[in-house]
Amino acid sequence: MKIRIKGNSLRYRLTKSDVNRFAEEGYLQEVTNFGTQSLIYALERSAADDLEATFQDNKITLYMPEKMTYEWSTDEKVGFECNKGDFYLLIEKDFKCLDNVAEDQSDNYPNPLSAFI
Repeated sequence: MKIRIKGNSLRYRLTKSDVNRFAEEGYLQEVTNFGTQSLIYALERSAADDLEATFQDNKITLYMPEKMTYEWSTDEKVGFECNKGDFYLLIEKDFKCLDNVAEDQSDNYPNPLSAFI
């Protein structure tokens, strides 16, 4: 699971195994250590009607409605987005990059644009 924060937007990108594990367990978490402190970012299934996010005790939690979780894991839907006032939330499947990158992308989804290259 990857996180991107830019201004008032928060985006999570998940690999195939992340999506499958989240569909089964309803929770994912990653930790980034900064010496004496850590940043935790998590994805949690919820009963809400739309995406929601909180930040508390150095932990960002993105809440994904159960209905979205099921739809996302069983079809070709790429992701979901939501505007909460001036705060933008996005969760999406992580596609393989079209250019050469050093990171392991073996668990990423096939890029739909690769057919055009």
